[in-house]
Amino acid sequence: AETRVEADFERGMRINLDATRALLDAARRSGAAPRFVFASSIAVYGGALPEVVTDGTPPLPQLSYGAQKLVCEVMINDYSRRGFVDGRSLRLPTVMVRPGAANTAVSGWASAIVREPLAGRDYTCPVGPRTSMACMSLGRAVDAFIHAAELPADALGADRTTLLTGIPVTAQQMVDAVQRLGAGRRLGVVRFAPDAKMQAIMDMLPRTVHSARAARVGFVPSASIDEIVADYLADYLAAQDARPERIDRLPG
Repeated sequence: AETRVEADFERGMRINLDATRALLDAARRSGAAPRFVFASSIAVYGGALPEVVTDGTPPLPQLSYGAQKLVCEVMINDYSRRGFVDGRSLRLPTVMVRPGAANTAVSGWASAIVREPLAGRDYTCPVGPRTSMACMSLGRAVDAFIHAAELPADALGADRTTLLTGIPVTAQQMVDAVQRLGAGRRLGVVRFAPDAKMQAIMDMLPRTVHSARAARVGFVPSASIDEIVADYLADYLAAQDARPERIDRLPG
């Protein structure tokens, strides 16, 4: 998402900002003040970041994607203040492991570096092995959205934005976890071939995020990269392994 937005500013504005405003206005016109849960991002942070980004770290996006997400957070706060919606925004760390093919999103490699070798496919990682990012599992992210939707408004107050804790994990640690937990599977090989543009963007993003506010209102972070990989193995690969073999070609 981030690289596509940088490459096509107008498209990013339409998808991230204009579409969110259209949804907010539809909710406003309904007159029902519906609960509105928004997926924001730690891409709202940038510049000279501290070692650990916390609730008190001011946002300063260095990517158009992060700027658009930040504007949406402000709109949701204002629509909530006026009683148009009951909003809540979650600043997500990198969510992994996502199913599907590798994509051009900045964080896409963090899923592919786990997903591809576990599927027996080789993968070339576009960042260096020491590159670190703040992560949470897909399952924890789903739980977070459900929890956000169920939280009473008074638990959040006037600021409806919550930073979610993400644990720091390097690319090499992801590979190591795959080798530990994928023992017994035919694993693909991961090679590192850093792309200068991708590496530069990654180096602008938070490596560790910790939110006391999120813990206080009941959000649960991932515990470790092993937990993240184990969740993926349990939720996705187990289901795939149970499927009957595909018939790609009919006889005759």
